[in-house]
Amino acid sequence: MTPQADDVDRIVDAWRRERPDLDVAPLHVLSRISRLARRLDLDRAQAFAQHQLEGWEFDVLSALRRSGAPYELSPGQLIRQTLVTSGTMTNRVDRLERRGLVERSPSPTDRRGVIVRLTPTGRDTVDAAMADLLTRERALLSDLSGEDRDHLAATLRDLLAPFESEAAPAGG
Repeated sequence: MTPQADDVDRIVDAWRRERPDLDVAPLHVLSRISRLARRLDLDRAQAFAQHQLEGWEFDVLSALRRSGAPYELSPGQLIRQTLVTSGTMTNRVDRLERRGLVERSPSPTDRRGVIVRLTPTGRDTVDAAMADLLTRERALLSDLSGEDRDHLAATLRDLLAPFESEAAPAGG
């Protein structure tokens, strides 16, 4: 059975018609990934909105939750995990603190530093959002066999690895 043509097939065909001198084959993969990423972002936004969260709020809360009890990280650790600037992280922590989802405390090892800790409300919120997100994402993958999911995950890991190794901090 031949798969039904999708929007990417039509885009590739149009580029082949307009620019036969170009090898547009990468579009078959990367345009699908780009379009899928956009749709996943929109779907995730809906999942988070059910818990009164923005995507960036979920990112910060989930980084804290994944850190394990007592669910705290330094702002620098949060910056590395969420890939934002220091100023952006300060703003985000301020907003989450006002909502009662995180709290700041002085760092026990650095007089000038602070620690950001997930509050019980923050933990309940991120736990519920994560459970709902996984339900939605399992449904999105339900048409793929376990073998296909494993193969896709491995292929995407291979594609992503060079970008992540570029972003890794020097010396470790």
